[in-house]
Amino acid sequence: MLTLINLINMDKQITTLYDDYRQGKTNRRDFVRKLAMVAGSTAAAMALMPVLEGNSLGAFSADQTDPDLVTEFIKYQGETGEMRGFLARPKADKKYPAVLVIHENRGLQPHIQDVTRRMAKEGFLALAPDALSPLGGTPENDQDKAVKMIGQLDYDKTVKNFVAAVKYLKTQPLSTGKVGCTGFCWGGGMTNQVAVYSPDLDAAVPYYGKQPTAELVAMIKAPIMAHYAGDDAFINPGIPAFEEALKKGKKEYQIFMYEGAKHAFNNDSNPERYNEKAAKLAWSRTIAFFKEKLK
Repeated sequence: MLTLINLINMDKQITTLYDDYRQGKTNRRDFVRKLAMVAGSTAAAMALMPVLEGNSLGAFSADQTDPDLVTEFIKYQGETGEMRGFLARPKADKKYPAVLVIHENRGLQPHIQDVTRRMAKEGFLALAPDALSPLGGTPENDQDKAVKMIGQLDYDKTVKNFVAAVKYLKTQPLSTGKVGCTGFCWGGGMTNQVAVYSPDLDAAVPYYGKQPTAELVAMIKAPIMAHYAGDDAFINPGIPAFEEALKKGKKEYQIFMYEGAKHAFNNDSNPERYNEKAAKLAWSRTIAFFKEKLK
């Protein structure tokens, strides 16, 4: 019987194939065909699917019942109506600086809830909205469907839903009023958009996110800390123009490149992409940045 340990020890080609499939780089038919070639048969490929999917859905999930935290699902008013989000904070009832956490293109998965809890453990009031709220919310145990649903969202309204989350955190009773934003992959690009359209945002930390145009960069008020993977042919070509626009606009920014790391290197629920050294370094820099800018 296949186990997670077996899978991790198998040829990395299998997890690379699955990762490309999850990111929409190949369709399901081609993915199964290629997987069958690697695994030896279609039957073997289909046997691998539950293991691959179970792994990506959070085999490395953190403790969900941390006694030092208060976690709950909340609702706030967004551009499209009521938005659902996962809120985490330290247990003590006092005010905390707030951080908006924006998920990848698979919706509000267990991994992002873990990241939100980790942010709360660092002393922040952390909120991870579900961008798919207008479409009924992130489907449980179906990342493929979530990816398709992300593509159905109205982009401009989605940006406004996250901008509304910043406003929510500004006035949340347990918030100091200082708000930062971070996000990963799709959420990294969205973090950049939040920085553009939230003039009162206090700090932004996009992880390997799509960069805004120079015209939009001119609108950014918040200091930026951007993290990029050295091995990211899709996102990295946009870095030079982004940095040039930041310099031209005299914006406060830092850009860090993690050589040898792949896109999504922070996602520890994906062993093929996760890079522990890069993830820990980027996280330590992120937390220090937020503690400085949100004090």
